[in-house]
Amino acid sequence: MTDLTKIDKPNTEITVAIGMSGGVDSSVAAYLLKKQGYNVIGLFMKNWEEEGEDGVCIAEEDFSDVSDVCEQLDIPYYSVNFSKKYWEQVFSPCLEEFDAGYTPNPDVLCNREIKFDALLNKAIELGADYLATGHYCQIQEHNGRHCLVRGKDNGKDQSYFLYMIKDHILEKVLFPIGGMEKPLVREIAKEIGLITATKKDSTGICFIGKRNFKSFLKNYIDHKPGNFETPEGRVVGTHDGLAFYTWGQRKGLGIGGPGEAWFVVGKNREKNTVTVVQGENHPLLLKSQIEGKELSWVGEEPQKLPYRCTAKLRYRQEDTHCTITKIEGDRIWVVFDQAQRAVTPRQSIVFYQKEICLGGAIIDGDSL
Repeated sequence: MTDLTKIDKPNTEITVAIGMSGGVDSSVAAYLLKKQGYNVIGLFMKNWEEEGEDGVCIAEEDFSDVSDVCEQLDIPYYSVNFSKKYWEQVFSPCLEEFDAGYTPNPDVLCNREIKFDALLNKAIELGADYLATGHYCQIQEHNGRHCLVRGKDNGKDQSYFLYMIKDHILEKVLFPIGGMEKPLVREIAKEIGLITATKKDSTGICFIGKRNFKSFLKNYIDHKPGNFETPEGRVVGTHDGLAFYTWGQRKGLGIGGPGEAWFVVGKNREKNTVTVVQGENHPLLLKSQIEGKELSWVGEEPQKLPYRCTAKLRYRQEDTHCTITKIEGDRIWVVFDQAQRAVTPRQSIVFYQKEICLGGAIIDGDSL
């Protein structure tokens, strides 16, 4: 494989637009690009208009940090507003999923629809040859194709969220910190005195920020209390609304009584019930095979089935060995070597061949 972190031509002839969030990762990524001699442009995306719980606009705070970093690095910078596009193509679809009782993954949509589409197009419009971001991923060339590869820092690798990005898009993308570990990124930021050096990482769903998830969601979807029920139909408590619970959830259920802890294993929208069981190894928590839909490959799909690989069913999960047994259009059938806990409908299953991210699919709740 060929490492594509650097381009084989004089860097001074190349313009790179770097998506900057106001965090330490994109700040250091911009610094590294400038140090390597690229013509660097900073791009800040405003995707959300609302204020935080303290009444302060988070986007304004982040843009202030971006402007400070760009001025320190002596690079031009722009702010672009994708709020309308984000609302229509990321937030609204996610609301529909929450309202249906599912747990969507907005980061995957945001990467496909906003960062590596709208932002990439803006970068090209500004004359950039490449778009760079602060993602912990790598791009390598293999058999003439650009492959998405895990980041060096296993604890920060973000390839799981980028599986919908096609190889022809990766040809126009750079991940400057993908071959680094997070402590080194922090160390570089401190050494050069970046204002973002000690800034905390953003976590959770981007449009919710620091706010309470349940309180935020109540503003946008209809919700009504219902019953927690066992698979046999015995009522064991009451819930606040289907959208506020996810498969495998243990904390925050408020179900007392004797025995082991309770876990969510299903929802019934028609009855407005959440199904729960006791014990972390209950059979209803385990799945040995699943179906996926909305299948998306970074490059070519496997040419021969059955196909052995590994997969992640959630971001920080260790890889699990599996076999792809069938592909039909945008649907896929997968069998796991070992049954998996708390498989969540509408989350992503992402496939890997060693370090290469092959692609992924959305877990079909009807198959569970």
